[in-house]
Amino acid sequence: MKKVYIETYGCQMNVADTEVVFSILGREGYARTEEIGEADVIMANTCSVRDNAEQRIRGRIEQFNVYRKARPEVVVGILGCMAERLKDTLLESGKVDIVAGPDAYRSLPRLLAAASQGHPQIDVLLSREETYGDIAPVRVDKNGVSAFISIMRGCNNVCSYCVVPYTRGAERSRDPRTIVHEACACAQQGYREITLLGQNVDSYRFGEYDFARLLAMVAESVPALRIRFSTSNPQDISDAVLETMAAHGNICRHIHLPVQSGSDRMLEKMRRRYTREQYLDRVAKIRALMPDCAISTDVIAGFCSETEDDHRDTLTLFEEVGFDAAFMFQYSERPGTLAAKKYPDDVPPQVKTRRLEEIIALQNRLSLESNRRDVGKTFRVLVEGPSKRNPAELCGRNSQNKMCVWPDTVHRAGDFVDVKIKDCSQATLLGELA
Repeated sequence: MKKVYIETYGCQMNVADTEVVFSILGREGYARTEEIGEADVIMANTCSVRDNAEQRIRGRIEQFNVYRKARPEVVVGILGCMAERLKDTLLESGKVDIVAGPDAYRSLPRLLAAASQGHPQIDVLLSREETYGDIAPVRVDKNGVSAFISIMRGCNNVCSYCVVPYTRGAERSRDPRTIVHEACACAQQGYREITLLGQNVDSYRFGEYDFARLLAMVAESVPALRIRFSTSNPQDISDAVLETMAAHGNICRHIHLPVQSGSDRMLEKMRRRYTREQYLDRVAKIRALMPDCAISTDVIAGFCSETEDDHRDTLTLFEEVGFDAAFMFQYSERPGTLAAKKYPDDVPPQVKTRRLEEIIALQNRLSLESNRRDVGKTFRVLVEGPSKRNPAELCGRNSQNKMCVWPDTVHRAGDFVDVKIKDCSQATLLGELA
């Protein structure tokens, strides 16, 4: 059997896609390997959201070719968003044998067969129908605790800074029956938690099913599983979704709600389709229905023409919301996006860096304050495995997606345990068995 090695970069959706690729290739007699040196096929499932992600993958292509020079029969492939964006450029480099976009994975056996005969292959055709809903993924989670389930693909929002609509195409949703079937299969296989994935899960639509109805159906079908979902867009997360969360104890109390900026001027320029006030209204509704719900976010520092006043608006929004966690980045212009075509990337790099550092410092304080409020509380925690720092301790996440660490040599990955929080850092809750 030929062996396939895949490195996965970027979002959780890419992890789910890698699991689909392993399933498709497994049907054709390929075996998965985690040892790159023994692989007959070496591939990277790539991300194009930020330039540094692409640069890292370019470096890995050079490393892949070290193995190809040692064994000329090795096939090197680039999958996913970077494959879709750069297309012919990758193939013309002479260092890549296969370029396959996110909707071309069913064609991989054919592409590999041709590439192994010395014929480089490319397939980056985007689809309006492909969801891979009929394919049972080969899970790559090593501890067998958490599984990703893709419920939809693509995005229709076309935010001005974002390359995703161009690399993943238009929105299309899976048949809810296939999603429930996959969730039930995860339960039967011993998984304890699932995450429903989409570029914008609140846009899910399949016949009479919207996301609130799908979420309730999944929660009721697998009552023993914890359920998470990502990602939500502020203009689309409905009261019905929040009410569904509040009504089901197995839906985790955590919402990732990207804001990107606290400035209405920036939000309009980003084409985010909501205002600061509307975002804060959603936060207020979440907290009214679920006071214990954690809220995390994404933010971009230094978007085109951002002023100090715009930046201060972001800082004050962070203060007002009190986010539990955040993913924070400098603006990185992506070729082909509306922003790259219309707006100069005119905020100096040193200003971007300083503003990002200010946001990070603020969020570090907010995260610590959030964690300090949890000291003295007891949480139900799903064990993920041993702590990296101490094998006599275990770690896992509570419903709010906060990492907990506690002394424990009895339980193991997949167990639910009650942990009383005794102390904390800005990143971790430190506790003991309750």
